[in-house]
Amino acid sequence: QVQLVESGGGLVQAGGSLRLSCAASGNILSATTMGWYRQAPGKQRELVATIFSAPNYLDSVKGRFTISRDKNMVYLQMNSLKPEDTAVYYCYARITARTTWSPDDYWGQGTQVTVSS
Repeated sequence: QVQLVESGGGLVQAGGSLRLSCAASGNILSATTMGWYRQAPGKQRELVATIFSAPNYLDSVKGRFTISRDKNMVYLQMNSLKPEDTAVYYCYARITARTTWSPDDYWGQGTQVTVSS
């Protein structure tokens, strides 16, 4: 069983910062791409940032958000937050489990980020 557990969401004023963390645990053989998606009310889930060999960012967060990784942990430092960043943020990982020996997509439960104006 593989689990992704996020932490670090919350309420912040515009211009403020938050740091999201995600820990992948369980019977993991290997993890390739890890990252963050978000979904605002009434909108589709969108990629915010991913990292494998190099980081990849949504255009609207470039220069404000920084993704980093340490083994099976992935972080998202969010600076200069804007009200339009308000969403549920989901951790994502492409993981090969020892039980399946094939890569699958895993998701965290989501953490709410609310930016007030």
